[in-house]
Amino acid sequence: MSELSQLSPQPLWDIFAKICSIPHPSYHEEQLAQHILRWADEQGLWTDRDQVGNILIRKPATPGLENRKPVALQAHLDMVPQKNNDTVHDFTQDPIQPYVDGEWVTARGTTLGADNGIGMASALAVLADKQVEHGPLEVLLTMTEEAGMDGAFGLQPRWLQAEILINTDSEEEGEIYMGCAGGIDFTATLPLEREAPAADSQIVSLTLKGLKGGHSGCDIHVGLGNANKLLARFLFRHAEALNLQLLDFTGGTLRNAIPREATALLAVPAAGREAFDAAVQDYLSTLQNELALKEKNLTLRAEAAESSLQALTPASRDRFVALLNSTPNGVIRQSDVMKGVVETSLNVGVVRTEGDQATINSLIRSLLDSGKAYVVEMLTALGQLAGAKTAAKGSYPGWQPDASSPVMALVRETYQQLFDRTPNIQVIHAGLECGLFKKPYPDMDMVSIGPTITGPHSPDERVHIASVGLYWQLLTALLKAIPAK
Repeated sequence: MSELSQLSPQPLWDIFAKICSIPHPSYHEEQLAQHILRWADEQGLWTDRDQVGNILIRKPATPGLENRKPVALQAHLDMVPQKNNDTVHDFTQDPIQPYVDGEWVTARGTTLGADNGIGMASALAVLADKQVEHGPLEVLLTMTEEAGMDGAFGLQPRWLQAEILINTDSEEEGEIYMGCAGGIDFTATLPLEREAPAADSQIVSLTLKGLKGGHSGCDIHVGLGNANKLLARFLFRHAEALNLQLLDFTGGTLRNAIPREATALLAVPAAGREAFDAAVQDYLSTLQNELALKEKNLTLRAEAAESSLQALTPASRDRFVALLNSTPNGVIRQSDVMKGVVETSLNVGVVRTEGDQATINSLIRSLLDSGKAYVVEMLTALGQLAGAKTAAKGSYPGWQPDASSPVMALVRETYQQLFDRTPNIQVIHAGLECGLFKKPYPDMDMVSIGPTITGPHSPDERVHIASVGLYWQLLTALLKAIPAK
């Protein structure tokens, strides 16, 4: 933490270091929430919580700026818990360990939580810094954004007084976001039948790992490997031919993170072990060739294992592998309106075989409701062909761009004046809470800004130090420039 205390601006980095020290993965934000409430009380600030746990803090205007339009700074309390396989870390108990790595801050073996910890720290720093000039100010911190946007779904009308909302959850300095994709979770549940593994077989754990992983929205177009899909491809090609019995399949941990690892537990005929090992090496070579530029650390290893599990029958194995192998993944369509922006995508995030059923959990994103519906219908049709039950739930709307937004124009103008360059106005292929906020607050003018964060939702997550300084300059200048009511 001492390394971060040397960084500027302060107290933003000190507050972020404190956030890192308090465990706050999705569904475990309460310890951090209580710390923030105590801190705000010590600052003499008004606080409140709603029925879903969202925090609202109010700070009076700087003397002389009382007539300005009231503003809400917004961030979410939770972070995505992802770690390297060789990292021992309990996200519900252990602090994140951030450190300075050249021009960046990153964490030791885990996600950093800069998404959205830096935005949260900036909002709290504005509350703490008496030098920042602003009109009537609110800070809204929402619950469990990463696992389903629970806080945004539960936000009630007439709680906020703000006319303008500045979301701090963007991840590219120099870009102003004025729209985002909506999303929906999709689950296919396939019934399984099992039988005893063959007596002459060897139990083998086949693990594909070393992938970068990443954000299932912001990184979906990059061409990163999806461990679930890559391992399914091997099984589809070789399971029947090599008489492999599948005991278990486990891949991915979060539906909104591109899966970095997947493991298939197999019963391999003893007489066919040599052919199996050769097939593994051949497939590894294929993937290393195809993904040479994107996934340099990819590995595929077969290791002896022990298990008391029954094996899937050949019919169940083939239905499961065929369904997983044929489930689409990645970019479905690019936007015609926003050049260079993904319109519709999906991420095959979490796959499990447990007992008498297999589950495939995907997250669908689209700028268009019709795009979401199209992918839901496609996956439903695949499920029908495979004999799987399917369910789509947790739908949240996109944030429709408003080209006439006054606050977007003000951010663009302020950025131009500060840095003598024009920022990019963008729509992000990720789920920001702004779309949900529009339901209880349809007239609120919204914009999203933030520093540069790379590798969110993966242990490679890092935040660019200099960009945090630029973001802080923009945020504080913007608050000072908010016009009168």
